Amino acid sequence: MARIIYHPKIYSFLSRGVSDTLKIGKAIAKHLNKGDIVCLFGNLGAGKTVLVKGIAEGLGIKRNKIISPTFVLIREYKMDIPLYHFDLYRLKSPKDIFGLGYEEYFFNDGITVIEWADRLKYLLPGEFLKIELLIKTNSERLFKFRAFGRHYEELLKNIHENISH
Repeated sequence: MARIIYHPKIYSFLSRGVSDTLKIGKAIAKHLNKGDIVCLFGNLGAGKTVLVKGIAEGLGIKRNKIISPTFVLIREYKMDIPLYHFDLYRLKSPKDIFGLGYEEYFFNDGITVIEWADRLKYLLPGEFLKIELLIKTNSERLFKFRAFGRHYEELLKNIHENISH
């Protein structure tokens, strides 16, 4: 599985392919609860949507149901705890998201996962789990996890324990 590298409050996981990325997503999902926000950062092709597919599958949503919401910015998957999947690739300015009522998703009863979260700039929530995806080779990706807020520090600790065992 993934090799783990520890730095204070930052964990890095090396994915050696799509199946590792899906497993990491499932491990993340096991610890997510209502109101949790996961922000994904990374270049095109870094594996953000594959990670979301793993998270969704871990929440009980069929992986093939997850498609990038690039043209609608958000897809909502109804479950006991809904999944709100944002893809902000086409967002030109943070103010372009105001019409979506994004706050209702971020601070609601679901789990929010945001691809291209860097596009939110000053609208990023104060507390969230940050995952930066870096392309190492054609198949390898380095995931850097960082917690913003005490709740997310505990969440990250639990995710780390789950992935490392």
